[in-house]
Amino acid sequence: MPDTLTAPAPLPITASRLGHLGLLPFVLGALLVWLVNEAAHPYVTLALSSYAALVVALLGGVHWGLGLRQADPPPALFGWGLAALSLAWVAVMMPASSGLVLDGVLLVAGYLVDRKVYPAQGLARWLTLRFRLSAVAALCCFLGAAGT
Repeated sequence: MPDTLTAPAPLPITASRLGHLGLLPFVLGALLVWLVNEAAHPYVTLALSSYAALVVALLGGVHWGLGLRQADPPPALFGWGLAALSLAWVAVMMPASSGLVLDGVLLVAGYLVDRKVYPAQGLARWLTLRFRLSAVAALCCFLGAAGT
């Protein structure tokens, strides 16, 4: 029986730092959507949407990694990973005004899925960082969409 009084191990500092550094393109992209001239606007929105889609795909890929480690994995791990990747691709193909909204929704939905998956996979200690990063990233997508 696990000791419920033992604090979870701290997250690796490298993961935390790189996760926060990974927010820089989200924040910079959302800011530039509002600041650049009309000629540069499509490039900035495409950059933000593409980066968001890559992050959504990466987070979906975590589920595949979890599944690959198991002898009899739940099929939902692979299903969600593929759904996240496919929907993120659709978001990039859409006009930025709607694609960035889809990216933001996928980031929120992915976190909600992970709230159930991570504890079952022994990864509950990652949820606080996952929430913080996803909240900022999704907010930047929504702000970027509002600026299109």
